[in-house]
Amino acid sequence: MNEITRIGTDLHALVADEALLDLALQGADIAPLLMVLVHLSGEEHWLDEVGAHINGPWNFQESVPEALKQRVRVRVKEVLREYSLSGKPLPAEPPPALLRKMLAAGVGGPVPEEYMPMIVEETMLDDQDPKTVHWRAKPAPEVLAAFKVAIVGAGVSGLCMAIKMQEAGIPFLIYEKNKTVGGTWLENSYPGCGVDTPNHFYSLSFEPNHDWPDHFSKRDELWQYLERLADQYDIRRHIRFETEVVSAIYDEKRALWRLATRDATGKEEAGDVNAFISAVGALNRPSVPDFPGLKDFKGPAFHTARWDHSVDLKGKRVAMIGTGASGMQVGPTIAPDVEKLTIFQRSAHWAVYNANYHKSVSAGKRAAMKSIPFYSKWYRFQLLWASSDGLHPSLHVDPAWNMPDQSLNATNQKFRDDIIAYIRGQVNGDENLVAKVVPPYPPYGKRMLRDNYWYKSLTRDNVELVTDPIARIDPDGVTTKSGQHYPADILVLATGFDAQRMLAPMHIAGKGGKTIRDAWGDDDPRAYLGIAAPGFPNLFMLYGPGTNLAHGGSAIYHTECQVRYIMQCLRELLETGAKAMEVKQDPHDRFNEHLDETHAKMVWAHRGVGNWYKNKHGRVVTNSPFRLIDYRAMTEKLNREDYAIV
Repeated sequence: MNEITRIGTDLHALVADEALLDLALQGADIAPLLMVLVHLSGEEHWLDEVGAHINGPWNFQESVPEALKQRVRVRVKEVLREYSLSGKPLPAEPPPALLRKMLAAGVGGPVPEEYMPMIVEETMLDDQDPKTVHWRAKPAPEVLAAFKVAIVGAGVSGLCMAIKMQEAGIPFLIYEKNKTVGGTWLENSYPGCGVDTPNHFYSLSFEPNHDWPDHFSKRDELWQYLERLADQYDIRRHIRFETEVVSAIYDEKRALWRLATRDATGKEEAGDVNAFISAVGALNRPSVPDFPGLKDFKGPAFHTARWDHSVDLKGKRVAMIGTGASGMQVGPTIAPDVEKLTIFQRSAHWAVYNANYHKSVSAGKRAAMKSIPFYSKWYRFQLLWASSDGLHPSLHVDPAWNMPDQSLNATNQKFRDDIIAYIRGQVNGDENLVAKVVPPYPPYGKRMLRDNYWYKSLTRDNVELVTDPIARIDPDGVTTKSGQHYPADILVLATGFDAQRMLAPMHIAGKGGKTIRDAWGDDDPRAYLGIAAPGFPNLFMLYGPGTNLAHGGSAIYHTECQVRYIMQCLRELLETGAKAMEVKQDPHDRFNEHLDETHAKMVWAHRGVGNWYKNKHGRVVTNSPFRLIDYRAMTEKLNREDYAIV
């Protein structure tokens, strides 16, 4: 039997299997292993001795001597044996003073006190999910049975919402337009598709996955994780697949939402629900620019989110339009196979290097995740700290900064200089190419991408980067404004999504018949906490306006915050017997004023940046400008005073 599949959670079995224990100890990163040792033993001296060599939260930011690492491994082994022999229970959360020292040593720097509640939640040291909303006075079974909830979308947000509702015993039905679960990780299957958040953080806190094959896994593994969630929690029986919600009309007299749905056969149905939850996300409807001549192209032409796997790219001339997230992943992946790859760039994007991006997770590290007590929890803390709020201060505008066109402040400028130096090395000092790929705007003005060998791939003989704007699509290629024609057999549109027209194409009408488009127009969505909108009682949004994360962190973290908040709303309705709750105009407006004021001081509102975060008036409508810890505080507890509850 494979060593990995034999790993269990029984400490006695682990200690008895010395080969397995040694495999796990050798594969473990030293920083989380250090925290395990101090957690189990209380021996603080290790924090000073080992922590002196830890310079940051990533595992490649440590320089611990091998002899010292081995001493830590030996001591962990001894401590585990002591626990096994004595039968003592494993310790609970470390005392506050010790915990703060452990956190600082584990990431090579101070961790402010304000982050403690967030860290305790994410690490779940006692295996209990602190974000679970419990009943204060559980309603009678018949009350629960009569309360119907519709969730639209079976991606990660929809599944998380469903799991928590199922735990509470609240009936729900999910409407999913696709044949199975997965959302964006089902729909996007283009070559090279993957996540740019480290996987062991890009997962539900209460359902970690210790079997990720890579540190930044590809689409198939991400989709399979969501498939397993649906099966593990038996959610599929609550899903109507290949069914879209066409409209949702609020009936004020009955305080119900009337849904109209249509399945893949065209069959339409109508039904009433008490609460309507959107989990459709923002990046689910491809944006295809209206290029002149696009319909006349004779070869295969498709968007990255609708990849045509029947088309063989080998030996073909491929024209790819777009250099954003999907383009940067597709390009290097297909370049070795095609005869010619011509990439059309409207604007350059920043991309950073991460030493783990292409690395697999070793068998030893997976063994450590599964078998060494608390290891996976401290490892998740490391990734949370590496991937969340650390960069946030550098994304604020310094009004006195003397280079406002290219950077925001001294830290942002250094970041810019470091990336440019990295790019120059990747393209072998080709200054013409450097000039093409270095953006004129500050780092993080658009989504910061991971370098997927992108820059190096541009130096290939069969790859050409074109910055001359597209004039038209010809039957056999692309012509730019200068009149240059670029032959192509296949056209790939890496042109992003219609992110600003949130909740489209659903027709949603609230009180007085006012539609969501009446309230928002096509590109100006607004919601309280990104979750609720005035005039639309019992309508709740996951990944709503102003909640996209662009400074770091995991979208799943925001999802869990939003799910907790919505569960409190549902609890309020069910426990009080109220029929409807509607966010008041005043708190809604105050929140959005705060949102806009905060954005005005940050990189995404920079005057030199055009991005999918902004609407046509320049307002940032998709992003959250707040630290993760700020958004957690905003959504931790429902304030009844913010709502009209009847």
